[in-house]
Amino acid sequence: MSIPVPVAKRLARKLLPEEVYERLTSVQFNDAGHGYDPFGMHPVFVALGAGLVRPWYEDYFRVKSYGADNIPSEGPTILAGNHSGTLPVDGAMLWTDVVRQTNPVRVPRPIADHFVANLPYVSPLFARGGVVGGSRGNVRRLLDNGELLMIFPEGVPGITKPFKDRYKLQEWRVGHAELAIRHQAKVVPVGIVGGEEQMPNLHTFAVKWLGMPVLPIPATPFPLPVRYHIHYGEPIDFGERYAPSDCHDPAAVAEAAAEVGTAVQALLDVGLSIRDGVFA
Repeated sequence: MSIPVPVAKRLARKLLPEEVYERLTSVQFNDAGHGYDPFGMHPVFVALGAGLVRPWYEDYFRVKSYGADNIPSEGPTILAGNHSGTLPVDGAMLWTDVVRQTNPVRVPRPIADHFVANLPYVSPLFARGGVVGGSRGNVRRLLDNGELLMIFPEGVPGITKPFKDRYKLQEWRVGHAELAIRHQAKVVPVGIVGGEEQMPNLHTFAVKWLGMPVLPIPATPFPLPVRYHIHYGEPIDFGERYAPSDCHDPAAVAEAAAEVGTAVQALLDVGLSIRDGVFA
């Protein structure tokens, strides 16, 4: 069940300054003819999402953003970043940072694991704000339309990694590189520092019977007020080196994915070296 648009509009206006509300609701999107895009996104809900996350972004996690001007203003683009934190707060902070930092506004489309669509209550709101199920058909259509995608190649293993492995990339999946080559999309590496310490993971249980891949057991009942630092690297244009047909070459795809992973790890290493502390 989704919130009616008039209700979402009233809530968003209460949560955001008027100029921010107008800026976010004027975003260009692929209207399917009924006010929503083909995947259910609506600009009013983008504003509502930004309003709901605003106190967490500004006051609780006090996000610092570095290099957002590396995000291309148009054209098919993939943000590929590390994933961590037991709960996907890093995704919410990255999404919010992009809609706040880009001008004109680009709404990133988070590519979610399949179980997200089955989550009660929140899945319709996620879709309204831009979240898309991770099928190949969905992703290809978005890139063909020149959209900005948000992909975490580590997936669930990244968000549930043991605390001892913090800021060490887990298995770096190659799907984002295959898509970038196929659609000649640019890839912007993203290093997110802070999320690893928000809810240290003690143990993980397999709970597929609940409709989720795993159930993490964190050391704290709620995220700690760590400071988030989001670092954007220079865009990688695989179209300069690979033809679209190279997406069928496993060696080329693996090479491209490894390049992105190396760039993300370098951003993490720099981010860790310059921060003053977990909460500073």
